[in-house]
Amino acid sequence: MDFGLSDHQRLIRETVRSFMEVEVRPHVKEWERTEHFPAAAIRKLAEMGCCGMLMPEEWGGPGLDTISYVLMIEEVARVHAAMATALSVTNSAVQPPLLEFGNTEQKNRYLKRLAAGEILGAFCLTEPAAGSDAAGIQATAVREGENYRINGTKTWVTNGSAAGVFLVFLKTDPSAGGKGISAFLMEPGYRGFKIGRHEDKMGQRSSPSVELLFNDCLVPVAGRLGEEGQGLKIALSALDGGRIGIAALAVGLAQGALEESVKFARARKAFGKAIGEFQAIQWMLADMHVEIEAARGLVRQAASLKDSGGRMGSAASRAKLYASEMANRVAYKAVQIHGSQGYSRESDVERMYRDARVVTIYEGTSEIQRTIIARDLLGKS
Repeated sequence: MDFGLSDHQRLIRETVRSFMEVEVRPHVKEWERTEHFPAAAIRKLAEMGCCGMLMPEEWGGPGLDTISYVLMIEEVARVHAAMATALSVTNSAVQPPLLEFGNTEQKNRYLKRLAAGEILGAFCLTEPAAGSDAAGIQATAVREGENYRINGTKTWVTNGSAAGVFLVFLKTDPSAGGKGISAFLMEPGYRGFKIGRHEDKMGQRSSPSVELLFNDCLVPVAGRLGEEGQGLKIALSALDGGRIGIAALAVGLAQGALEESVKFARARKAFGKAIGEFQAIQWMLADMHVEIEAARGLVRQAASLKDSGGRMGSAASRAKLYASEMANRVAYKAVQIHGSQGYSRESDVERMYRDARVVTIYEGTSEIQRTIIARDLLGKS
């Protein structure tokens, strides 16, 4: 499979890299310390097409391929993983299901605004008692004439305090298990819809993860995405694309940690020479580089399969599983190479170490990815 990049793809990579170095890197430490959501920087990225890369031109996007998208996510995450998480959710967890399952009115209302970065999307599936078991959600939507009455709680909603549209999954038939879930498009101004507490997180602190509370919230029937009972299908289709984005994020984060480690290994002196001259350091750097390249290959393979329209199988899960666990191993080695400086809040690799930890958890845990891969191998749906 040819992963050679086109001139346009290389231009996207270099343009985003330059922006992140000049406009974002000087502010990352302060943003993370104060939990500041970088809305202004994301708007600038939106002007470059980064908030709707996969959207066709008729819906306001550039209609680019998934390889171009993962290059963008990788370059953003190389500098600031929290920003890459925000972009991944709006790009690949919210917009594609809206494009596939939305009616013309819904697409007209949201897609162009999402693609332009005028609003961001949020994906709302997880609940206090339902994470990996998506069919176990308990928040309900009861139809009453031309409205649904919504009650329940969603947790760990990325972009939750900044989004203009929420893709929310609710039980419309609690007795039907996974087949009783439906999807809804909701807006923050709806009565009975309240943003609750913000999670006090280990890492990615400038990416808001919030609780959403629904107390007799009325949503018009026109806000339902797809048919009743299609919610789990919509959620799983969104997660496939989302996992490719998170895998690309993991590659970018690890690449950033490697680059910091190479710079440090050249500059740091011990026993009269640069520590990069010691075999122990060289072998760590070599292992980091090889793992990153292996993960990058899996990510681009999954992206290529998605663009071909063929059967993806477990390709997204393979990429997400390996890349997310790789990022944690690479970040660990980066801290080790930096020694005590790597343990300081002043170092970038300390932040990367914390940022990497969640990547094996969100958009499906490593355990769920292994289950998907095994089922694919065994020929089970």
